[in-house]
Amino acid sequence: MKILFSICLLALSVTAISQQPKKQTATIKTPGAMCEDCKARIEKIAPQYVDGLIMINVNFRGGTTRVQWYPDRTNIEEIKTAIANAGYDADDVTANPDSYKMLMTKCKKPEDGGTHKPKTISPPPQQ
Repeated sequence: MKILFSICLLALSVTAISQQPKKQTATIKTPGAMCEDCKARIEKIAPQYVDGLIMINVNFRGGTTRVQWYPDRTNIEEIKTAIANAGYDADDVTANPDSYKMLMTKCKKPEDGGTHKPKTISPPPQQ
């Protein structure tokens, strides 16, 4: 009896594990997120808009945001929109204008009075 119960329990466990949705991961360009305050805002606000977002990690020094989600509950476009709703550009999705207005002055683009300098990638030096 114990052996039969153990086999059934093992079969149920294997079935449950195999039915877990596969996670997806991506890196999104977020060039406007350039300080700890920007990072904190995105990491706090974006998950409120997205069910199925597992992880969000802003690399403000690199101008990117790494995300992980369950594809049966959300998609990359919804995640980009959530970042835009926090006030930041996310790849091809521009920041929500009302959310952008609410950013601290230092977190805005230089043309809007912000102190962040846009990230530029210089070519390697010629030798």
